[in-house]
Amino acid sequence: MSEQSYDAIVIGSGISGGWAAKELTEKGLKTLVLERGRNIEHVKDYENATKAPWEFEHRGRRTQEMIDNYPVLKRDYALSEKNLSFWVNEKDAPYTEVKRFDWYRGYHVGGRSLMWGRQSYRWSDLDFEANAKEGIAVDWPVRYNEIAPWYSYAEKFAGISGSKENLAHLPDGEFLPPMALNCVEKDVAARIKKQYQDQRHMFIGRVAHVTAPVKGRSNCQFRNKCSLGCPFGAYFSTQSSTLPAAMATGNLTLRPHAIVTKILYDKDTQKATGVEIIDAETNKTYEYKAKVIFLCASTLNSAWVLMNSATDVWEGGLGSSSGELGHNLMDHHFRLGASGIAEGYDDKYYYGRRPNGIYVPRFRNMNGEKRDYLRGFGYQGAAGRQGWNREIAELSIGAELKEALLQPGQWTMGMTAFGEILPYHENKVTLDKTVKDKWGLPVLAIDAEIKENEIKMRKDMMDDAQEMLEKAGLKDVKAHDNGYGFGQGIHEMGTARMGKDPKTSVVNKYNQVWDAKNVYVTDGSFMTSGSCVNPSLTYMAFTARAVDHAVSELKKMNL
Repeated sequence: MSEQSYDAIVIGSGISGGWAAKELTEKGLKTLVLERGRNIEHVKDYENATKAPWEFEHRGRRTQEMIDNYPVLKRDYALSEKNLSFWVNEKDAPYTEVKRFDWYRGYHVGGRSLMWGRQSYRWSDLDFEANAKEGIAVDWPVRYNEIAPWYSYAEKFAGISGSKENLAHLPDGEFLPPMALNCVEKDVAARIKKQYQDQRHMFIGRVAHVTAPVKGRSNCQFRNKCSLGCPFGAYFSTQSSTLPAAMATGNLTLRPHAIVTKILYDKDTQKATGVEIIDAETNKTYEYKAKVIFLCASTLNSAWVLMNSATDVWEGGLGSSSGELGHNLMDHHFRLGASGIAEGYDDKYYYGRRPNGIYVPRFRNMNGEKRDYLRGFGYQGAAGRQGWNREIAELSIGAELKEALLQPGQWTMGMTAFGEILPYHENKVTLDKTVKDKWGLPVLAIDAEIKENEIKMRKDMMDDAQEMLEKAGLKDVKAHDNGYGFGQGIHEMGTARMGKDPKTSVVNKYNQVWDAKNVYVTDGSFMTSGSCVNPSLTYMAFTARAVDHAVSELKKMNL
């Protein structure tokens, strides 16, 4: 067992870990980033990013072998030939489903920053104040005004394109020029605004794609192959953005194949002293020392690390003194909405493959309205024309079929709702010591489900989509609910929540673990509630803020 020392250690290299690395190194700290998976180098290792569809052996689809080897990933769109190497080997890293939970993981440098949906929205005080007003869980210890400058800081560096809409409940940000709505989306947006007397809004999504020059990154090329890695650096990822910035300082050491097994804790000083790892390739154990540790391993893995740490002091692990570690697991429930046909646009088309769609922000349980459930939902979607692969049953052979396939089909538009899940204490993760992974480590057992509040919400999520599209003039509008498995939103949040009181929360308002003030947790695990908007921009803002606090505390000799 060898030992090396650094000023700071970052556990994980995804969106939060990349940000922690950038901020710590730019502030002068010699920083070690530990990633449990392999390295993926920007551009060089995006092996399928420039392939044409016919260059894939199975045309990008899934094989029976993939279905057998990936029993979780096969449950949704994620399993395909195109980026299979970006997803976890499920046999090497199993987990226990007490109730069904779809856990889609990326164990490599960059984590899921290479595969994320890139939708980037600010929270407002509608979100930060909700728990307190409704008596749910615990109150957030922060409000929007405290986080707004950090949102701006994160947006300017990450590169968020979008339009300013002047909505109090979905604050505007520091935007690059927005992507354009297509002709159907423009008309539908205008009709929704008119039909609902400016109380409902539809506009282009706010997305982490650069649409104007940003240092070291080229504009989005509208290829819509984002999940394969972007050789242009057009979308925000660790590889395109935060890692190069950290490397440029000369203060970064990146260590792939490093599975952190525990944070080392000194009960006399009540601080962490470093971490222990297993080398994923050799199975050898190493220790690394540091003054401050940022835990950014992704929500569930961060809970796992904490549960395995300082068990000689707390049976439930580091951060468990409140009884909340592992609890209050959240996601966004979705996979329902409506779609219809837009007539009268047969002479119009659009340019490129825009990697973005429309957004309809929350409108329920606002301005005094009371539904039979708490919180709300927003919509994502798009309009487009059917292509050559549409089904033309009456033209199954011959010249007429060939002629028809040379022309685009009818315009359609769909909307999918994303709803908030409340932070229920009983939605939790625990250690299952009866099951071990490839490295002999205990796995997580996940026990979570949506409840009556979300089930009631889902009816509105479907009915409101149908009503809006019908009022906007679409024809043959049909609502749908394709069912939801907890975790499918890939927005795991909670398990190490932020709060005002060490008796009821795991971290304080600056993301410090109450039980070890030199350990900061800044991925989705710190979330006290979930809102209904995509969460990654909030992780970026809180991470930058937490590093600022940590460095300030180090200078004051408080850590």
